[in-house]
Amino acid sequence: MSASDPHFTIASTALSASIDSLGAELCSLTDSEGRALMTDADPRWWTGHAPLLFPFVGRSRGDAYRLDGQDYPMPQHGFARRKPFVPVARDDASLTLRLEADDESRAIYPFDFRLDMGFALQGATLRMTATVSNRGEAHMPFSFGYHPAFAWPLPYGGTVEDHRIIFEKPEPAPIRKVGAEPGLIAREAAPSPVKGDTLALTHAMFEGDALIWDDLASRSLTWGVPGRPHLRIDFPDTPWLGLWQKPGAHYLCVEPWAGMADLVGFDGDVWAKQGIMTLLPGDARSFRMDVSLIGD
Repeated sequence: MSASDPHFTIASTALSASIDSLGAELCSLTDSEGRALMTDADPRWWTGHAPLLFPFVGRSRGDAYRLDGQDYPMPQHGFARRKPFVPVARDDASLTLRLEADDESRAIYPFDFRLDMGFALQGATLRMTATVSNRGEAHMPFSFGYHPAFAWPLPYGGTVEDHRIIFEKPEPAPIRKVGAEPGLIAREAAPSPVKGDTLALTHAMFEGDALIWDDLASRSLTWGVPGRPHLRIDFPDTPWLGLWQKPGAHYLCVEPWAGMADLVGFDGDVWAKQGIMTLLPGDARSFRMDVSLIGD
């Protein structure tokens, strides 16, 4: 990183990653041959790469939330993705970036938080670990999510239609979709599109926005063409999952979540919001996501 370039690069023998200090966003992940494993960020579709979702996942109804009777504005997916992080540790293969509460954040989220975002490459695995700390004296409501966009298709052959999500376990439970209020979750469930443990994705599946699993058995999945090099994605600390793309784009967002958007019609206090966790003063909680290149 230089004064004019806010990006950091870390590398292992198998992978190289670029991280932007704005939002601590993973911007690229490439293999040893320089082949891109993430979105091309084509502006026709979406220029994001892998925003971090904090202090809330998804949209709050009316882009605001109520805390103990007082309303506060909150953009979709929170504010961390728009804030500059500072480096606190770095070597050739790892990086930790930090965001702490400031006057601007306290105006809409009145808590003294710290968010440390760690990236570490070991061989063919990128380990990402987000640690949320409560440095204040009040109980702190929060949620957290990852939002990385992986290449679709991956650069190992096979067509778009050949790509599969294969879950760690069968996933017969119904899923959720976005409802009539933009960005909010429908109260009614939808049948699972997963056949056993396998999901054959099409662009048309995303014409109504994201597919959302709030009753997920798996904490790991693979993405790619069966029999070809592919990605394994592990998310042991996040119980829910979203899959999303703009139909026709060259990416698939695989989003492990601890929390999600408001339900359609929700008008309660944040403590009643689905997926809200409570962090006691002085406590911390971590959320890990591993991305491994398999079979290259």
